[in-house]
Amino acid sequence: MNTANGMLDKIAKVVERYEEIEQQLANPMVLADHSRLTDLAQERSELIPLVEAYQEHARLSHELTGAHELLELEDGTELAELATAEVDHLEEQLSRLEQRMRSLLVPKDPRDDRNVYIEIRAGTGGDEAGLFAADLLRMYTRYAEGRNWKTQIVDENRTGVGGYKEVILRVQGKGAYSRFKFESGVHRVQRVPTTESQGRIHTSAATVAVMPEVDDVEITLDERDLEITAEFSAGPGGQHMQKNATAARIVHKPSGIMVKIQSERSLTQNKRLGMAIIQARLQETEEAKQDAAIAADRKAQVGSGDRSEKIRTYNYPQSRVTDHRVGFTSYNLPVVIDGDLDPFFDALTIADEAEKLAATGVD
Repeated sequence: MNTANGMLDKIAKVVERYEEIEQQLANPMVLADHSRLTDLAQERSELIPLVEAYQEHARLSHELTGAHELLELEDGTELAELATAEVDHLEEQLSRLEQRMRSLLVPKDPRDDRNVYIEIRAGTGGDEAGLFAADLLRMYTRYAEGRNWKTQIVDENRTGVGGYKEVILRVQGKGAYSRFKFESGVHRVQRVPTTESQGRIHTSAATVAVMPEVDDVEITLDERDLEITAEFSAGPGGQHMQKNATAARIVHKPSGIMVKIQSERSLTQNKRLGMAIIQARLQETEEAKQDAAIAADRKAQVGSGDRSEKIRTYNYPQSRVTDHRVGFTSYNLPVVIDGDLDPFFDALTIADEAEKLAATGVD
Protein backbone atom coordinates (compact mmCIF):
# COMPACT_ATOMS: atom_id res chain seq x y z
CA MET A 1 0.00 0.00 0.00
CA ASN A 2 1.20 3.54 -0.77
CA THR A 3 2.15 4.99 2.61
CA ALA A 4 2.67 8.49 1.20
CA ASN A 5 6.17 8.75 2.67
CA GLY A 6 6.73 12.31 1.44
CA MET A 7 3.56 13.49 3.13
CA LEU A 8 4.37 11.65 6.36
CA ASP A 9 7.85 13.18 6.44
CA LYS A 10 6.31 16.65 6.24
CA ILE A 11 3.83 15.87 8.99
CA ALA A 12 6.59 14.36 11.16
CA LYS A 13 8.22 17.81 11.19
CA VAL A 14 4.89 19.30 12.27
CA VAL A 15 4.78 16.79 15.13
CA GLU A 16 8.31 17.80 16.13
CA ARG A 17 7.21 21.45 16.23
CA TYR A 18 4.15 20.47 18.30
CA GLU A 19 6.36 18.71 20.85
CA GLU A 20 8.62 21.77 21.03
CA ILE A 21 5.60 23.96 21.77
CA GLU A 22 4.44 21.54 24.48
CA GLN A 23 7.83 21.88 26.18
CA GLN A 24 7.77 25.68 25.90
CA LEU A 25 4.26 25.84 27.39
CA ALA A 26 5.64 24.12 30.49
CA ASN A 27 8.36 26.75 30.87
CA PRO A 28 7.62 29.22 33.72
CA MET A 29 9.19 32.09 31.74
CA VAL A 30 6.79 31.47 28.86
CA LEU A 31 3.83 31.18 31.22
CA ALA A 32 4.72 34.61 32.58
CA ASP A 33 4.76 36.18 29.10
CA HIS A 34 1.09 36.57 28.16
CA SER A 35 1.73 37.58 24.55
CA ARG A 36 4.09 34.69 23.84
CA LEU A 37 1.85 32.26 25.70
CA THR A 38 -1.13 33.31 23.56
CA ASP A 39 0.83 32.92 20.30
CA LEU A 40 2.12 29.47 21.24
CA ALA A 41 -1.31 28.29 22.39
CA GLN A 42 -2.82 29.45 19.09
CA GLU A 43 -0.10 27.69 17.07
CA ARG A 44 -0.57 24.53 19.13
CA SER A 45 -4.33 24.47 18.49
CA GLU A 46 -3.72 24.81 14.75
CA LEU A 47 -1.32 21.83 14.75
CA ILE A 48 -3.51 19.46 16.80
CA PRO A 49 -5.57 18.08 13.83
CA LEU A 50 -2.40 17.06 11.94
CA VAL A 51 -0.76 15.60 15.04
CA GLU A 52 -3.84 13.53 15.87
CA ALA A 53 -4.11 12.33 12.26
CA TYR A 54 -0.42 11.36 12.30
CA GLN A 55 -0.92 9.36 15.51
CA GLU A 56 -4.00 7.67 14.07
CA HIS A 57 -2.03 6.81 10.91
CA ALA A 58 0.69 5.18 13.03
CA ARG A 59 -1.92 3.13 14.91
CA LEU A 60 -3.67 1.92 11.75
CA SER A 61 -0.34 1.13 10.06
CA HIS A 62 0.68 -0.97 13.06
CA GLU A 63 -2.62 -2.85 12.94
CA LEU A 64 -2.24 -3.37 9.18
CA THR A 65 1.22 -4.87 9.66
CA GLY A 66 -0.22 -7.27 12.22
CA ALA A 67 -3.06 -8.25 9.89
CA HIS A 68 -0.59 -8.98 7.04
CA GLU A 69 1.50 -11.15 9.39
CA LEU A 70 -1.59 -13.06 10.49
CA LEU A 71 -2.59 -13.57 6.86
CA GLU A 72 0.81 -15.09 6.07
CA LEU A 73 0.71 -17.39 9.14
CA GLU A 74 -2.86 -18.56 8.53
CA ASP A 75 -2.66 -18.89 4.76
CA GLY A 76 -5.16 -21.49 3.61
CA THR A 77 -7.07 -21.61 6.91
CA GLU A 78 -10.42 -20.18 7.95
CA LEU A 79 -8.65 -17.35 9.79
CA ALA A 80 -7.11 -16.23 6.50
CA GLU A 81 -10.51 -15.06 5.29
CA LEU A 82 -10.96 -12.91 8.39
CA ALA A 83 -7.42 -11.56 8.06
CA THR A 84 -8.05 -10.65 4.41
CA ALA A 85 -11.21 -8.73 5.36
CA GLU A 86 -9.26 -6.94 8.12
CA VAL A 87 -6.49 -5.96 5.67
CA ASP A 88 -9.05 -4.56 3.21
CA HIS A 89 -10.80 -2.61 5.97
CA LEU A 90 -7.59 -1.11 7.36
CA GLU A 91 -6.29 -0.17 3.91
CA GLU A 92 -9.56 1.64 3.19
CA GLN A 93 -9.32 3.52 6.50
CA LEU A 94 -5.72 4.50 5.79
CA SER A 95 -6.61 5.70 2.32
CA ARG A 96 -9.34 7.99 3.67
CA LEU A 97 -7.08 9.21 6.46
CA GLU A 98 -4.24 10.03 4.04
CA GLN A 99 -6.63 12.06 1.90
CA ARG A 100 -7.69 14.02 4.96
CA MET A 101 -4.04 14.53 5.95
CA ARG A 102 -3.28 15.92 2.50
CA SER A 103 -6.11 18.43 2.93
CA LEU A 104 -4.76 19.40 6.36
CA LEU A 105 -1.37 20.12 4.78
CA VAL A 106 -2.86 22.68 2.39
CA PRO A 107 -1.94 26.18 3.60
CA LYS A 108 -5.05 27.78 5.10
CA ASP A 109 -6.13 31.11 3.68
CA PRO A 110 -6.12 33.43 6.72
CA ARG A 111 -9.12 35.27 5.25
CA ASP A 112 -11.34 32.18 5.04
CA ASP A 113 -13.35 32.87 8.21
CA ARG A 114 -14.14 36.47 7.33
CA ASN A 115 -17.37 38.16 6.33
CA VAL A 116 -17.64 39.14 2.67
CA TYR A 117 -18.96 41.79 0.34
CA ILE A 118 -20.38 40.35 -2.89
CA GLU A 119 -20.60 42.95 -5.64
CA ILE A 120 -22.83 42.02 -8.61
CA ARG A 121 -22.93 44.15 -11.75
CA ALA A 122 -25.08 43.71 -14.84
CA GLY A 123 -22.96 43.13 -17.95
CA THR A 124 -23.93 42.72 -21.56
CA GLY A 125 -27.61 42.08 -22.23
CA GLY A 126 -29.50 45.22 -21.21
CA ASP A 127 -32.54 44.71 -18.96
CA GLU A 128 -32.09 40.93 -19.08
CA ALA A 129 -28.58 41.30 -17.61
CA GLY A 130 -30.06 43.38 -14.78
CA LEU A 131 -32.66 40.68 -14.09
CA PHE A 132 -29.91 38.05 -14.07
CA ALA A 133 -27.97 40.16 -11.54
CA ALA A 134 -31.10 40.05 -9.35
CA ASP A 135 -31.24 36.27 -9.75
CA LEU A 136 -27.61 35.95 -8.63
CA LEU A 137 -28.33 38.19 -5.63
CA ARG A 138 -31.24 35.97 -4.63
CA MET A 139 -29.14 32.82 -5.18
CA TYR A 140 -26.36 34.03 -2.89
CA THR A 141 -28.84 35.31 -0.30
CA ARG A 142 -30.67 31.97 -0.18
CA TYR A 143 -27.36 30.11 0.20
CA ALA A 144 -26.32 32.36 3.08
CA GLU A 145 -29.72 32.02 4.77
CA GLY A 146 -29.39 28.25 4.55
CA ARG A 147 -26.28 28.55 6.72
CA ASN A 148 -27.93 31.00 9.12
CA TRP A 149 -25.61 33.78 8.00
CA LYS A 150 -26.78 37.37 8.16
CA THR A 151 -27.23 39.20 4.85
CA GLN A 152 -27.60 42.89 4.12
CA ILE A 153 -27.84 44.89 0.88
CA VAL A 154 -25.49 47.80 1.53
CA ASP A 155 -25.63 49.50 -1.87
CA GLU A 156 -27.90 49.12 -4.89
CA ASN A 157 -28.74 50.71 -8.22
CA ARG A 158 -31.96 49.23 -9.55
CA THR A 159 -33.27 49.06 -13.10
CA GLY A 160 -36.85 49.88 -13.94
CA VAL A 161 -37.87 46.26 -14.54
CA GLY A 162 -36.94 44.69 -11.23
CA GLY A 163 -33.25 44.13 -11.90
CA TYR A 164 -30.00 45.72 -10.78
CA LYS A 165 -27.33 47.70 -12.55
CA GLU A 166 -25.19 46.93 -9.53
CA VAL A 167 -25.76 45.73 -5.99
CA ILE A 168 -23.50 44.94 -3.03
CA LEU A 169 -24.47 42.20 -0.60
CA ARG A 170 -22.76 41.87 2.77
CA VAL A 171 -22.68 38.35 4.23
CA GLN A 172 -21.78 37.95 7.90
CA GLY A 173 -20.87 34.47 9.06
CA LYS A 174 -17.86 32.41 10.07
CA GLY A 175 -16.36 30.90 6.91
CA ALA A 176 -18.32 33.11 4.50
CA TYR A 177 -15.25 34.02 2.45
CA SER A 178 -14.10 30.39 2.26
CA ARG A 179 -17.36 29.46 0.51
CA PHE A 180 -17.92 32.50 -1.72
CA LYS A 181 -14.33 33.28 -2.74
CA PHE A 182 -14.45 31.34 -6.01
CA GLU A 183 -17.49 33.25 -7.32
CA SER A 184 -15.50 36.20 -8.71
CA GLY A 185 -15.73 36.45 -12.48
CA VAL A 186 -18.22 36.53 -15.34
CA HIS A 187 -21.46 34.58 -14.96
CA ARG A 188 -23.39 33.97 -18.20
CA VAL A 189 -27.10 33.17 -18.60
CA GLN A 190 -28.83 31.67 -21.64
CA ARG A 191 -32.63 31.90 -21.62
CA VAL A 192 -35.71 33.38 -23.30
CA PRO A 193 -36.35 36.83 -21.77
CA THR A 194 -39.88 37.56 -20.57
CA THR A 195 -39.97 40.44 -23.05
CA GLU A 196 -39.07 38.18 -26.01
CA SER A 197 -42.26 37.55 -28.00
CA GLN A 198 -40.73 35.13 -30.52
CA GLY A 199 -39.20 32.76 -28.00
CA ARG A 200 -35.58 33.36 -28.96
CA ILE A 201 -32.82 32.50 -26.51
CA HIS A 202 -30.66 35.43 -25.46
CA THR A 203 -27.25 35.37 -23.79
CA SER A 204 -26.57 37.91 -21.05
CA ALA A 205 -23.91 38.29 -18.40
CA ALA A 206 -23.16 39.70 -14.98
CA THR A 207 -19.85 40.12 -13.17
CA VAL A 208 -19.32 39.14 -9.55
CA ALA A 209 -16.57 40.39 -7.24
CA VAL A 210 -16.09 38.82 -3.81
CA MET A 211 -14.15 40.85 -1.25
CA PRO A 212 -13.34 39.70 2.30
CA GLU A 213 -14.04 42.24 5.00
CA VAL A 214 -10.79 43.96 5.84
CA ASP A 215 -9.32 44.58 9.27
CA ASP A 216 -8.54 48.23 9.83
CA VAL A 217 -4.86 47.44 10.31
CA GLU A 218 -4.51 46.08 6.78
CA ILE A 219 -5.70 49.02 4.71
CA THR A 220 -5.76 52.39 6.41
CA LEU A 221 -7.61 55.31 4.88
CA ASP A 222 -6.32 58.85 5.07
CA GLU A 223 -9.24 61.23 5.67
CA ARG A 224 -7.54 63.70 3.33
CA ASP A 225 -7.96 61.20 0.49
CA LEU A 226 -11.71 60.98 1.03
CA GLU A 227 -14.45 63.22 -0.28
CA ILE A 228 -17.48 62.61 1.94
CA THR A 229 -20.87 64.17 1.29
CA ALA A 230 -24.21 63.63 2.98
CA GLU A 231 -27.25 63.00 0.79
CA PHE A 232 -30.90 62.27 1.34
CA SER A 233 -31.72 58.57 1.45
CA ALA A 234 -34.17 57.22 -1.07
CA GLY A 235 -37.09 56.61 1.30
CA PRO A 236 -40.50 55.21 0.41
CA GLY A 237 -42.13 58.67 0.45
CA GLY A 238 -45.23 59.94 2.21
CA GLN A 239 -45.19 60.00 5.97
CA HIS A 240 -42.14 57.71 6.05
CA MET A 241 -39.97 59.90 3.81
CA GLN A 242 -36.46 60.56 5.12
CA LYS A 243 -36.22 64.11 6.54
CA ASN A 244 -32.46 64.05 7.24
CA ALA A 245 -29.46 63.62 4.95
CA THR A 246 -28.34 60.24 6.28
CA ALA A 247 -26.92 58.64 3.12
CA ALA A 248 -23.14 58.83 2.77
CA ARG A 249 -21.45 59.30 -0.59
CA ILE A 250 -17.71 58.64 -0.31
CA VAL A 251 -15.09 59.05 -3.03
CA HIS A 252 -11.55 57.73 -2.52
CA LYS A 253 -9.74 60.31 -4.63
CA PRO A 254 -6.45 58.43 -5.31
CA SER A 255 -8.25 55.37 -6.74
CA GLY A 256 -11.50 56.94 -7.93
CA ILE A 257 -13.55 54.38 -5.99
CA MET A 258 -16.99 55.73 -5.10
CA VAL A 259 -19.68 54.25 -2.88
CA LYS A 260 -23.03 55.54 -1.70
CA ILE A 261 -24.44 53.84 1.37
CA GLN A 262 -27.96 54.41 2.70
CA SER A 263 -28.81 51.09 4.35
CA GLU A 264 -28.10 52.25 7.92
CA ARG A 265 -30.15 54.62 10.07
CA SER A 266 -27.56 57.34 10.64
CA LEU A 267 -25.00 59.21 8.58
CA THR A 268 -22.23 58.02 10.92
CA GLN A 269 -23.17 54.36 10.43
CA ASN A 270 -23.38 54.76 6.66
CA LYS A 271 -19.99 56.50 6.58
CA ARG A 272 -18.44 53.69 8.60
CA LEU A 273 -19.88 51.01 6.31
CA GLY A 274 -18.92 52.92 3.17
CA MET A 275 -15.31 53.24 4.33
CA ALA A 276 -15.23 49.50 5.11
CA ILE A 277 -16.31 48.73 1.53
CA ILE A 278 -13.64 51.05 0.12
CA GLN A 279 -11.05 49.29 2.29
CA ALA A 280 -12.20 45.90 0.97
CA ARG A 281 -11.97 47.10 -2.64
CA LEU A 282 -8.50 48.52 -2.13
CA GLN A 283 -7.40 45.28 -0.47
CA GLU A 284 -8.80 43.28 -3.39
CA THR A 285 -6.91 45.49 -5.85
CA GLU A 286 -3.65 45.04 -3.95
CA GLU A 287 -4.09 41.27 -3.73
CA ALA A 288 -4.98 41.08 -7.42
CA LYS A 289 -1.59 42.63 -8.22
CA GLN A 290 0.15 40.00 -6.10
CA ASP A 291 -1.95 37.20 -7.58
CA ALA A 292 -1.06 38.30 -11.11
CA ALA A 293 2.61 37.65 -10.44
CA ILE A 294 1.87 34.22 -8.99
CA ALA A 295 -0.57 33.34 -11.78
CA ALA A 296 2.16 33.51 -14.39
CA ASP A 297 3.63 30.33 -12.90
CA ARG A 298 0.35 28.50 -12.54
CA LYS A 299 -1.25 26.54 -15.37
CA ALA A 300 -4.75 26.46 -13.95
CA GLN A 301 -6.52 29.21 -12.10
CA VAL A 302 -9.30 28.45 -9.66
CA GLY A 303 -11.11 31.52 -8.43
CA SER A 304 -8.65 33.97 -9.94
CA GLY A 305 -11.29 36.67 -10.10
CA ASP A 306 -10.37 37.62 -13.65
CA ARG A 307 -13.42 39.57 -14.86
CA SER A 308 -12.71 38.82 -18.52
CA GLU A 309 -13.00 35.11 -17.89
CA LYS A 310 -16.34 33.29 -18.20
CA ILE A 311 -16.52 31.09 -15.14
CA ARG A 312 -20.06 29.69 -15.16
CA THR A 313 -23.01 29.35 -17.56
CA TYR A 314 -26.66 29.03 -16.53
CA ASN A 315 -28.59 27.46 -19.43
CA TYR A 316 -32.33 27.61 -18.73
CA PRO A 317 -33.64 25.66 -21.76
CA GLN A 318 -31.46 22.69 -20.80
CA SER A 319 -31.78 23.25 -17.02
CA ARG A 320 -28.00 23.08 -16.94
CA VAL A 321 -25.39 24.96 -14.89
CA THR A 322 -21.75 24.44 -15.86
CA ASP A 323 -18.66 25.72 -14.07
CA HIS A 324 -16.05 25.97 -16.80
CA ARG A 325 -13.05 26.07 -14.46
CA VAL A 326 -13.52 22.54 -13.12
CA GLY A 327 -15.90 21.12 -15.73
CA PHE A 328 -18.59 20.52 -13.11
CA THR A 329 -22.21 20.46 -14.34
CA SER A 330 -25.57 20.30 -12.60
CA TYR A 331 -28.73 19.48 -14.55
CA ASN A 332 -31.05 20.91 -11.91
CA LEU A 333 -30.85 24.63 -12.57
CA PRO A 334 -33.90 25.66 -10.45
CA VAL A 335 -32.33 24.10 -7.36
CA VAL A 336 -28.99 25.84 -8.02
CA ILE A 337 -30.65 29.23 -8.53
CA ASP A 338 -32.50 28.60 -5.25
CA GLY A 339 -29.16 28.52 -3.44
CA ASP A 340 -27.93 24.91 -3.71
CA LEU A 341 -24.31 25.91 -4.40
CA ASP A 342 -22.39 23.47 -2.19
CA PRO A 343 -21.67 20.96 -5.02
CA PHE A 344 -19.99 23.76 -6.99
CA PHE A 345 -18.19 25.21 -3.98
CA ASP A 346 -16.96 21.74 -2.97
CA ALA A 347 -15.65 20.94 -6.48
CA LEU A 348 -13.83 24.28 -6.65
CA THR A 349 -12.37 23.86 -3.16
CA ILE A 350 -11.08 20.36 -3.97
CA ALA A 351 -9.47 21.61 -7.20
CA ASP A 352 -7.89 24.53 -5.38
CA GLU A 353 -6.57 22.27 -2.61
CA ALA A 354 -5.10 19.84 -5.16
CA GLU A 355 -3.30 22.70 -6.88
CA LYS A 356 -1.93 24.11 -3.64
CA LEU A 357 -0.92 20.64 -2.49
CA ALA A 358 0.99 20.06 -5.72
CA ALA A 359 2.86 23.29 -5.03
CA THR A 360 4.01 21.86 -1.67
CA GLY A 361 5.54 18.85 -3.41
CA VAL A 362 3.22 16.28 -1.82
CA ASP A 363 1.68 13.74 -4.20
